[in-house]
Amino acid sequence: MPAAAATPPAFGTATTRCEVTDPRLPEISGLATDGDALLAMDDGGDRVQVFVLDGSCAVTRVRTADVDPYDPEDMALAADGTIWLEDAGDNREERATVAMIGLHPDGSTTVTRLTYPDGAHDTESLLLAPDGTPYLVTKEVLGASSVYRPDGPLVDGATQPMSEVADLGFTLTGTPGGPVGRAGQLLATGGAVSADGAFLALRTYTDAYVWPLTGSDVVGALRRTPVRVALPPSPQGEAITFAANDRDLVVSGEGLPAAVTVVPAGPGLAAAAAGSRAATTGDAAAGSSGGGSRTVPIVAAVGGAVVLAVVGWRWTRTRRRRA
Repeated sequence: MPAAAATPPAFGTATTRCEVTDPRLPEISGLATDGDALLAMDDGGDRVQVFVLDGSCAVTRVRTADVDPYDPEDMALAADGTIWLEDAGDNREERATVAMIGLHPDGSTTVTRLTYPDGAHDTESLLLAPDGTPYLVTKEVLGASSVYRPDGPLVDGATQPMSEVADLGFTLTGTPGGPVGRAGQLLATGGAVSADGAFLALRTYTDAYVWPLTGSDVVGALRRTPVRVALPPSPQGEAITFAANDRDLVVSGEGLPAAVTVVPAGPGLAAAAAGSRAATTGDAAAGSSGGGSRTVPIVAAVGGAVVLAVVGWRWTRTRRRRA
């Protein structure tokens, strides 16, 4: 009997595209792709700044706005050219509101405040659906992330309540990297949706997860089994986007120099996506519709010392804070 054919890989070997050395980008926490250019944002500052990088990671332009963010953590480029910044970082979980900041092609800005239905969360991942709806994914010590969606459109100057629409349970993978040991395998630090709307991705400090997307049904996508790819070790990997071909992943993180790494899509991605559409959610990252129903088989696997280390690290990170 002939041997069964090996399943082709969904992703290939990661390579370094270039390194960011510009001192204005010491803490890259968000990336987006705009044609041949890469957009990057820093985690901090007293005004909105989006840096345009060329193929060598050199800054060619800076788009700015006179909006003073609190703790911006992720970004996405909408189909109309608007750059959306997710100003939702909250290590101490004390913010009454978070914000979506829009930097529009004509130079104007909009700020919409958002409220959670169940108290403050630290959130570092943004999934911007093709129809423009933002989904905010929380960063949780035990990997039990929640997904929130505004109850209405983003309106400048308004405060919009959000609802929890899905849960995710990130499990330990054994992939090294990140600032907090193996607990970094559970912490969601960035998100992206491909420009063609075919895939969405979330990352932790160590791994990336990719789901097929149909239309703008982000919640439906997260119910499926994702493709997981181990990322190269990084001191603090927080940013992810899709490359211009809408399939390769581009990742980076905090610290200088910051490597911009490309993880090429392999021949098995299309087959994995087709299988995912027909499968129920597996153990790697489980999505469920509606708030409150979690599939998180990882709590017992994380020792108390690890949890305390993460909590201590979150509370001691240097961040701008204001009343």
